[in-house]
Amino acid sequence: MTTGQEAKDGSIAELERGAEDLTPSLDRGVLKIVKKAGTDGETPMIGDKVFVHYTGNLLDGRKFDSSRDRNEQFVFDLGKGQVLRAWDLGVASMKKGEICQLICKPNYAYGSTGSPPEVPSNSTLIFEIELIDFKGEDLTDAEDGGIIRRIRKKGQGYFTPNEGASVEVYLEGQCNGALFDQREVTFVVGEGDDQNVPIGVDKAVEKMQKGEHCIIHLKPNYGFGDLGKPSLNIPPNTELDYEVLLKNFKKAKESWEMDNHEKLEKAAIAKEKGTSYFKHGKYKAAQIQYKKIVVWLSQKYCMTQEESQSAKALVLAAHLNVAMCHLKLEEYLKAVESCDKALEFDGMNEKALYRRGEARLCINEFDLAKTDFQKVLQVNPENKAAKTQMVLCEKRMKEHHERNKKIYANMFQKFADRDLKGRNGKSPREKESVVLKEMDEDSPEEKKPREAV
Repeated sequence: MTTGQEAKDGSIAELERGAEDLTPSLDRGVLKIVKKAGTDGETPMIGDKVFVHYTGNLLDGRKFDSSRDRNEQFVFDLGKGQVLRAWDLGVASMKKGEICQLICKPNYAYGSTGSPPEVPSNSTLIFEIELIDFKGEDLTDAEDGGIIRRIRKKGQGYFTPNEGASVEVYLEGQCNGALFDQREVTFVVGEGDDQNVPIGVDKAVEKMQKGEHCIIHLKPNYGFGDLGKPSLNIPPNTELDYEVLLKNFKKAKESWEMDNHEKLEKAAIAKEKGTSYFKHGKYKAAQIQYKKIVVWLSQKYCMTQEESQSAKALVLAAHLNVAMCHLKLEEYLKAVESCDKALEFDGMNEKALYRRGEARLCINEFDLAKTDFQKVLQVNPENKAAKTQMVLCEKRMKEHHERNKKIYANMFQKFADRDLKGRNGKSPREKESVVLKEMDEDSPEEKKPREAV
């Protein structure tokens, strides 16, 4: 007579027959059976965001979890320890559209603790997983997809380079599938442009561990921008792909490791380098230098009066220059924020007020822009640029008013026509609400500048 345990062991053996062992040590702790082949192409890499559906069962067939029952895809970052070890191994082997069955032994699942009350201790689990999609990790602060990293090989340790660190990398750059750069290069993080390393690679290296090998896709504004790189035959506004291996790095001193003299000295050098980048149209690289100054000098512990005055002047200049970079990059709200920070140091600073006025004018905040230009003229009545901007504000405000007036007239005419035809039974308050809604729909030219920010 066959016992329940023998039947269970037999079913496991039958299930495991012909399955692929995914474990690095080949201990058969994670076995995979492909139920439906995926599309040809690559598999997810470490750090990729993956989108799956799954159903989890115990060996007795009892279902303990299912994303399909919730009608909600499960999303996680591969290889970051966010899921069971078996999942990190299993999903990494899948192709888009693939459906597979994973047989997960306890030491690759919930182990001796289980996951009460659904999963008992020391349970072997069976998951059916469908890989719906995956995409690389977005490294940009704004999450605008400008720098996408995919890790081929994970690095060692926990430390990564900081700004100012000296890094030794091997890189290969491709443009439309053609290799244009292949070399070992050493550069300072934040100053990669000096070695023809684009800002996107520079920023990505700051997130890498020693020994990491990754693929980086760059949008034009994180590559060589609208200037291109003639020396490498890169035309303007071109997307690029790089393979990068971080061979070694030496971290730069952090702010707290430097004395006041060293901070001021380095800040002056950063200001000069930032100005050089700015003059050559490399605004993102310039911002990195200016922001270093703010980090180094914002905390003025135990400074002499002379040191404190020098630090204040450098930080004020840094905020003003960051604001100018944002204006050049058409990041108007960020430009306003930088000007606000500058005005915390000097409430009637002519440049801060003028640049904030420029930014506000670009996002159609006419009254606020006009107020800023008025303050500029209070500080310097001879500022011809501010006088010109005042005239422009008046003109734009008038155009805005006339446009709204015309839209209101058209809207009310529409309602009058409807009333005559007996098709509009709305109250005056309801009409006004609809007018405002249709104004918003009929005036995309007023909304466009804000959406572009």
